[in-house]
Amino acid sequence: MVSRVIPVDPFDLVIFGGTGDLARRKILPGLYRRYLDGQMPGEACIIGVARGDMDTDGYRAFVETSVREFVAKKWCDAKILKAFIERISFVQLDATGDQGWDELKAATKPDRVQAFYFSVGPSLFGPIAERLHTHEIAGPDARIVVEKPFGHDEASARALNETLARHFAEHQIYRIDHYLGKETVQNLMALRFGNMLFEPLWNAQYVDHIQITVAETVGVEGRGSYYDKSGAMRDMVQNHLMQLLCLTAMEPPSKFEPNAVRDEKLKIIRALDQVEPGDMVRGQYRGNDEVASYLEDAETDASMTESFIAMKLHISNWRWNGTPFYLRTGKRLRGRVSEIVVRFKEPPHSIFEEDTGQTANELSIRLQPNEGMDLKVTIKEPGPGGMRLIDVPLDMTFADALGEEAAEAPDAYERLIMDVIRGNQTLFMRGDEVEAAWAWTDPIIAGWEKRADKPKLYDAFSTGPEEALMLLHKDGRRWREIR
Repeated sequence: MVSRVIPVDPFDLVIFGGTGDLARRKILPGLYRRYLDGQMPGEACIIGVARGDMDTDGYRAFVETSVREFVAKKWCDAKILKAFIERISFVQLDATGDQGWDELKAATKPDRVQAFYFSVGPSLFGPIAERLHTHEIAGPDARIVVEKPFGHDEASARALNETLARHFAEHQIYRIDHYLGKETVQNLMALRFGNMLFEPLWNAQYVDHIQITVAETVGVEGRGSYYDKSGAMRDMVQNHLMQLLCLTAMEPPSKFEPNAVRDEKLKIIRALDQVEPGDMVRGQYRGNDEVASYLEDAETDASMTESFIAMKLHISNWRWNGTPFYLRTGKRLRGRVSEIVVRFKEPPHSIFEEDTGQTANELSIRLQPNEGMDLKVTIKEPGPGGMRLIDVPLDMTFADALGEEAAEAPDAYERLIMDVIRGNQTLFMRGDEVEAAWAWTDPIIAGWEKRADKPKLYDAFSTGPEEALMLLHKDGRRWREIR
């Protein structure tokens, strides 16, 4: 792994929930890769915090197991891994009590960058923030990182913002959405605002519609009790898909700077029209011989919670007036794919015969798998026999176009964690942005609860309910196929 980055200043990173699944699968392996890439200074310290009965030696063994499981074997050099682990310590701590806080204070240095990662449930955000100040642990350059769910509705999100604001300023609070750390999401801004080719066409005059899809093959097994209280709308649309929508639709910021970018995203959320009942489809997956149904995974006899949602949105501003945005996300679908598809309008007048097969241009931005972009352009089909038009992709898969370095690009979590250390909030949500997203979401949820709408059943590993296909068919359009 070749270093392509500038090392950051010395820092302390404290991981609350340091033995949890997120720390094991993402945070700790990501930090090792940043150390391997030369981005972590020798004085940096990583401190795991949890309630469990463990000491530093035990935690270091936990970290080593995590790294060896989730980092490619070729990067697990024994000498480098040993050096990385030596900078790790552990503090046993009760987040809602007084045990362990003095030990944590002794392990950190308030005169350097401090990052406190709250890899715990939202109910602990407030108590941890309060105790960091009560015990005088957080220094002047402290930052806190909070995971979703950031509230369950607008009221709870506002209350949580107010709780954190009592102890930390807004510039110290990093609300993380790992989708914004993906290479392709950031390349979306480079594509739009770094090229004259697309931005002049990025509006209602030239764009027919835009699709945003986040499809998963997995069900909700293992987290059914949480998921059944949230559903696809709260779990995915209000945060992940909303962020992708904002980055796709927002106006050019004055500069690539945190508040300038987030100001433009906020304008998009506030310009969203409310969704009519006929422009929305909720679904719930059935089981089959291979997999359980949603009800079985959620361990309930009956549930009105959606594992799939598709909707048609409109943005009331000059750029997008009349251009629909179609969003869909779901569990147990045919494939695992996250993508943004921009479908351009057909030429205003065709000089070719109707049977030549002329189609419209389409830009696809793939977040996963195989991050990259492709642009479908219309050409003449090679060979004799007259003028026959076909679509061909101008494909740029990052791993193919940019080589091994692109294939080994940092994971979203490790990129975002280093942004926290640098103090760069561009790819993190601001408090008013979160509240505005909930303010748009809450009436939609209240509407279907009042109507007692039942989710439409769909087969596992399909593309979702038939009604979701009709959502586009009635407009004379089709979803891009989930492969």
